[in-house]
Amino acid sequence: MELTGAQIFLECLKREGVDVVFGFPGGAVIDIYDELPNYPLKHILVRHEQGAIHAADGYARATGDVGVCLVTSGPGATNTVTGIATAYMDSIPVVIFTGQVPTPLIGNDAFQEVDIVGITRPCTKHNYLVKDIKDLAYTVRQAFYLARSGRPGPVLVDLPKDIMQAKYEFVWPEDVTLRSYNPNLKPHVLQIKKVAKLIEGAERPLIYAGGGVISSGAEDELTWLARSLNIPVTATLMGLGAFPGTDPLWLGMLGMHGTYAANMAINNADLVLAVGARFDDRVTGKVSTFAPKATLVHIDIDPTSIQKNVAVHVPLVADCKSALSALKSEMEPNLDAVDWEVAHAVWVRQVQEWSETHPLRYKKGENKYIKPQAVVEKVYEISNGDAIVATEVGQNQMWTAQFYKFKRPKSFLSSGGLGTMGYGFPAAIGAQMAFPDKLVVNIAGDGSIQMNIQEMMTAVCNNLPVKIVILNNGYLGMVRQWQELFYNRNYCETCMDAQPDFVKLAEAYGAAGYRITEEKDLEPVLREAFANKKPVIVDVRVDPEENVYPMVPAGASLTEMLLV
Repeated sequence: MELTGAQIFLECLKREGVDVVFGFPGGAVIDIYDELPNYPLKHILVRHEQGAIHAADGYARATGDVGVCLVTSGPGATNTVTGIATAYMDSIPVVIFTGQVPTPLIGNDAFQEVDIVGITRPCTKHNYLVKDIKDLAYTVRQAFYLARSGRPGPVLVDLPKDIMQAKYEFVWPEDVTLRSYNPNLKPHVLQIKKVAKLIEGAERPLIYAGGGVISSGAEDELTWLARSLNIPVTATLMGLGAFPGTDPLWLGMLGMHGTYAANMAINNADLVLAVGARFDDRVTGKVSTFAPKATLVHIDIDPTSIQKNVAVHVPLVADCKSALSALKSEMEPNLDAVDWEVAHAVWVRQVQEWSETHPLRYKKGENKYIKPQAVVEKVYEISNGDAIVATEVGQNQMWTAQFYKFKRPKSFLSSGGLGTMGYGFPAAIGAQMAFPDKLVVNIAGDGSIQMNIQEMMTAVCNNLPVKIVILNNGYLGMVRQWQELFYNRNYCETCMDAQPDFVKLAEAYGAAGYRITEEKDLEPVLREAFANKKPVIVDVRVDPEENVYPMVPAGASLTEMLLV
């Protein structure tokens, strides 16, 4: 049957199983919005296009499904670029649909025209400009396929207005084949055998888990490997939740603000099994001194990530779940031949000793201020570790990563690679849309929460009871910390003493607002706030000069940690 381009587009979304679209209308996409009420799609009207892409990203991280956003041409499209780059750096499956001026006007500097395909080429997995309505359905199908397969990532589809108005017979493409794109999912059998032999011969093995474990759904296989073979586990920021944060083998996050035990373990391990991680500079510190005693095994679905930052001894290009499943199958038949608890007992005792002698800690009760770490600990205690937690970027992000024990995958939403301030709140909205009955908490700083605070109206209008807990220290905290430690306390332009009354601001939007200035009020007020059915802002006044420790200075080795 003949349909308009707008109808074909919406029919494709329906066939892909899309249930929610985050968007903002405009002239170039008005034909789509004209048809939207006729389709079983929930549209969430955001208040800024950056909110749309971050919400789609948060939805994708929390569910594992593809997030979708729809914006208009020109400034609508360019307002999504930061969010697209955020998803690209963290390998999040999002499809972004942007309106475009009619095809005869492309290249003429028409009103609200921008080359969004050119602009986003470096920060998308792939992008398309649809030039012919005959290609529309297959292009949308390809976009979703590319976004979710292989190493996930954002895909952009640019939709000219005249294509949305044209008519063509709709045919749903059941299969997608791309000759130049065939991700390798299965591990090489000989490489698996080699890894198994290395594990059998290792005295000090360590698992280093990244976000790829979560995106491939390999958390069960990883947990089996660690517990069955008595191997300690550390993770990147993106890997938090891949292994239970309450397990005795858990060392915490590694890297610049990682735990003492995790950083010492990777420095002393004789075998490091890196799974779905990319050896980011915030993890490795000084590359030449990273894991100096270890044989490095690197499992990743993206061949360009292997050998990119660190030379590895055993590369394994495969889906993390497939690789760990194959490794389990290889080792399981002879599991009883070795007493793994005894084999690695000395090593496990050593890493546990590091954890006991240098735990994550902070100086309690040294002044009149609430400690931000205590706030995160209280959020964990009240939620019993069962919340979906989003963060902004900076000190709030690191304290959350350190002091909230993530027990499950897809429960931590944070901008890791790009470090995008303003990410957390709209991402939390996306997660709350996916799980309306779960507690969703955004732990924020007073600086970054103001970057997308307008999305409070989105939360209120859609009855999304997101809880924002602001660690309000009156500074751009992480930059201030660097200024204190490395720039002789020259706090240039990091003081945020001029800020809104966050309680009144919440109330102005129709949300609920609370303020906490004394530690004795922390638990009762947070419990009341979390029980509130409205979106909530909790403004917690915390120590203005509290720092995140441990900290590895830029360019230093992981063992050169600054401690409390």
